[in-house]
Amino acid sequence: MSPTTPRATPQLPTSMDPLGETLHLLRLTGTLYCRSELTAPWGIDLPAFEGCMMFHIVTGGRCWLEVEGAEPCLLQRGSLALVPHGAGHLIRSELDVEPEPLFDIPVQKVSERYEVMRHGGGGEPTHLTCGVVQFDHVAAEQLIAQLPKVLQIDTWDDEGSWLHSTLRFIAHEARELRPGGETVITRLADILVIQMIRSWIDSSPRADHGWLAALRDAQVGRALNLMHRQPAQPWTVASLAQEVGMSRSAFSARFSQLVGQPVMHYLTQWRMRLARIQLRETTEPLSALASGVGYQSEAAFCRTFKRFFGLSPGKVRRLSSVEGISS
Repeated sequence: MSPTTPRATPQLPTSMDPLGETLHLLRLTGTLYCRSELTAPWGIDLPAFEGCMMFHIVTGGRCWLEVEGAEPCLLQRGSLALVPHGAGHLIRSELDVEPEPLFDIPVQKVSERYEVMRHGGGGEPTHLTCGVVQFDHVAAEQLIAQLPKVLQIDTWDDEGSWLHSTLRFIAHEARELRPGGETVITRLADILVIQMIRSWIDSSPRADHGWLAALRDAQVGRALNLMHRQPAQPWTVASLAQEVGMSRSAFSARFSQLVGQPVMHYLTQWRMRLARIQLRETTEPLSALASGVGYQSEAAFCRTFKRFFGLSPGKVRRLSSVEGISS
């Protein structure tokens, strides 16, 4: 996408499944893969990656994953583990192995998005495929906030064929470096990570609370989709209540109960997060950007934006430009 091209809100397919439509919005950026060939004893200390998620897939052997504040996880062949909040963590062959900092371990750079690491003491082998990924839509911020410190799925024999095939395809695309290969890898990462999240949603009692539960609610889920689809509309509590067939008071109370915040606060937060993404990724004039998230007055938009983020829209754009040049 050109930096001068306005970022349009994705058009979602007509569906009675608000959760499915929200997952449809998720796209990944900044994907990096590392295939690791490790031999015991070995240990790796991964730093925090702010705003990113890290995943590890064990394709052979076993290892331990440790995130502060969570119980150590034993990962075996076919295990997928997602560290959704970008927290620093340890992976190692045994819990008593002294880990080495990630960036102190040499890697073979196959491409800009794919590396190979060979490390360890020559003992029992473990094969990992690891990734650092980032979602590029405001829906992801809401979704990731619901996830635990570590998300683990153990599957290989039953549903593992899709996983194995996906990993082989990723490795092939990374090695061949054909035109469009990075796009293919990124789309495969979409599938891989979203499948992990879907499996967690299907199996975890924690998914029955908060924002995810609200998306599954017939009335509140529809209201959320309306705000997600059409952020520029002049929504009010009354108009949303009418759209979902509830009284204003009953809708307001149910929304707050399920989502954990009032309707209009949620709508404003959604609009501001969308605006922040567009500020970073486009050069769209502030007046047009404000209108695209429901503000006819640029001044009102700027006041609200600064109240939410502590910085003016112009400063966020300038800082993003500096970061883009420096990277």
